[in-house]
Amino acid sequence: MNLVVTLGPSPVAECFSSIRWDILRDKLRLTDEERMILKSAEENPIDYTLSSTDDSSNYARILLKVLEQASGPSGCVWGIYPIVIPSFQVSHVRKALSKEEALVLLHSDDMGVVTHYVVAKLYEVITCLLEKTARSSVTITSSFYSYLDGVIIDIWKPLMRILHLGGSGDAFAQRGSAVCLAYIFMAGCPSHTSGSSKMYIDYKSVEEPMQALISWITSQLQSSSSASLTLVIPTLTALMNCPEARLLFANSGGIGYLSRHLRSKNSTMVKRLKDVGPSVQQLYELCFCLWALTYECNKYPSVRSHFVRDGAVFSLVDLVAAHHREKVVRVALSSLRNLAECSSDFVPDASNRNVINGSVFAGEMIGCGLMKYVEQMRNRQWKDPDIVDDLRALNSILHRNYKDMSTWDIYQAEVESGHLDWGILHTQKFFRENAKRFEGSDVFAMDQFEDVHIEYQTLTVLASSDDEDIAGVACFDIGEFVRHYPNGRSIAKRIGTKDVIMKLIEHENEELRRHALQCVSKMLVQNWEVLYHNEELIENARKPEVVMLV
Repeated sequence: MNLVVTLGPSPVAECFSSIRWDILRDKLRLTDEERMILKSAEENPIDYTLSSTDDSSNYARILLKVLEQASGPSGCVWGIYPIVIPSFQVSHVRKALSKEEALVLLHSDDMGVVTHYVVAKLYEVITCLLEKTARSSVTITSSFYSYLDGVIIDIWKPLMRILHLGGSGDAFAQRGSAVCLAYIFMAGCPSHTSGSSKMYIDYKSVEEPMQALISWITSQLQSSSSASLTLVIPTLTALMNCPEARLLFANSGGIGYLSRHLRSKNSTMVKRLKDVGPSVQQLYELCFCLWALTYECNKYPSVRSHFVRDGAVFSLVDLVAAHHREKVVRVALSSLRNLAECSSDFVPDASNRNVINGSVFAGEMIGCGLMKYVEQMRNRQWKDPDIVDDLRALNSILHRNYKDMSTWDIYQAEVESGHLDWGILHTQKFFRENAKRFEGSDVFAMDQFEDVHIEYQTLTVLASSDDEDIAGVACFDIGEFVRHYPNGRSIAKRIGTKDVIMKLIEHENEELRRHALQCVSKMLVQNWEVLYHNEELIENARKPEVVMLV
């Protein structure tokens, strides 16, 4: 299945038909034959221009040559791709211009307009080739790959240079170039060539360029701005239809970047800042990409490991709990179901690390409170039957795993997920009964005398969370640990927990400030046994006398 993403028109598209190739011939170094082909392509339907393999390949090469001349490299070198200086006017246009306004730019910044024209035409060519039937000999591979050795032709490189535009960049040119590169590279992957291509394709010639494209995507995903997401989401959505691209993206840290963007929409900090973070549509598209990546879990232990390491379950549960748009909920629930049902039996992890399978993900979901959300959502009326089916399946899986978990197991899962929520796990009674469990086989050494479970270290980190509710729960848990764990006070001091909590005493949130103050107060008490004894005396004094009547 070829899912073609929508690029959208260039802001200067209205003046494309007014480009005069004869006037630009010398500047673009065009031969008379190339100039005639460009004019013919404007006067005839795209299907006619791509009617044969030779015509299609020749037209693609001419367009890429024009792009190279119109956006020639300048300045220093960044990596293996020279930095290209963007056009001085067209690159700054963000809104669609009228024909009169676009013509003014054509006269003042002709190379900027030509760059947009070529990117738009290449997208049109690729779209047309994707829509051709499987029996057609005119394909992306026949147009952009060498028939002799199956290697991708070198003239694709101007598209890659466009991605690394200096200055403020050129949104349309970069977005369009990335989409075109994605489809050109995917055409050379084994998953897209097996059984359908009539020519041999050398995947090795594609793997490195595709990795370079994915590296550019991940660099853009490091930004939290909506503009950066708009730049890469179309390309990323296209690449998710290719198993080879999904694996490269996952191994490049892509799951972590997606998870952070999904999580950032509901964080306390983002709620305070306007125009930061993804829109609802972008959330859906990012979640779609994460959903596509879940299909690699059964085949690759490394992908399962990335899902656990990068907190994807927490992000997905947070999305399910916070959003009511059915399309967002549907893809998030489907992603969670795929994770809960994945298995390590198909391709076991060859290393000696702990096995990661559906039960591990189900435990994380329980720790994040998904059971409560699923129960609530099952009582709602949903138009999409897939949501109902996913809720039923998740409810069954979560309850089955919950029966096998102790309260400490559930607490561990919650802490490890980073999704702390007030409940029976965060009470004095729980810590009185389970404080000693902070010691275990999976430990890190505090010093030569003390070994404390990793959960305490995680709580210390969570106390610095941007989410004030999570930080408040972490403060309470740390205080109860200090109160009930032998020598907990000195451990808190030695590991630096006290310094972390002290910073929260002056926090602007009154509730968090109160929890931090109570936590520090518990750290200052030296003899809890005396206080326990006094508490018992007070509690017994409060109980009414019971008289038995015979």
